[in-house]
Amino acid sequence: MSKRAVLEVIALGVEDAVAAQAGGADRLEVVTDMAADGLTPPVATFAGIRAAVDLSLRVMLRLTDGFAAGDVDRVVRVAGELRAAGAEEFVLGFLDADGGVDLGAVERVVGALGGCRWTFHRAIDHAADRDGLRKRLDGLPGLDAYLTAGSPSGVDDGLPTLLAEAGRRRSGEPGYEPRIMVGGGLRLEHVPVLRAAGLDAFHIGGAARPEGWERPVSVAAVAEWRRVLDGAD
Repeated sequence: MSKRAVLEVIALGVEDAVAAQAGGADRLEVVTDMAADGLTPPVATFAGIRAAVDLSLRVMLRLTDGFAAGDVDRVVRVAGELRAAGAEEFVLGFLDADGGVDLGAVERVVGALGGCRWTFHRAIDHAADRDGLRKRLDGLPGLDAYLTAGSPSGVDDGLPTLLAEAGRRRSGEPGYEPRIMVGGGLRLEHVPVLRAAGLDAFHIGGAARPEGWERPVSVAAVAEWRRVLDGAD
């Protein structure tokens, strides 16, 4: 039997966090402003969630819509404020104007994290060269996951890429050591083929909110994902 799959749920506040934990989530991605696909939350939001649940929390470091780093000094400053409030895990990812990884910005921000674990988010799905991005980031301290749908448009179109990258990870290819966390248009019916390929980390946002983003996370929806993931183990 394969190891238990990780279920990460997007949390915008304490109510989401408590519901996600009750439903069986393993980890939360803490963000604000989903109209911009998730930005850095206020420190107070993180602190409230940290006090309310005992799950791992990955906090978004993204100050503006899009994948440009913008004001890197400000990103570093905000990262420091979040660390001072107790944040130990992060989510980030920056591209340059040509769709390549903005390695300078990533290295500066990662340098401020003091070895904290972090996910490179779905900027990889918008990169000009996914493999090249992975190779350039290989060995950066703390990088332990890529959040990806395999395609900018979601898992439906990205499934072949996800399965191919799972194979490259199994083979030990450089740049493929970090865990693949599947997210972005992910549906329950995708789970069996992804689990069969050895993928064991799943990220949901809208799928945890059947009534839409204006409503909080549903305990029942998260519990259904937990049940399906555990059944696929």
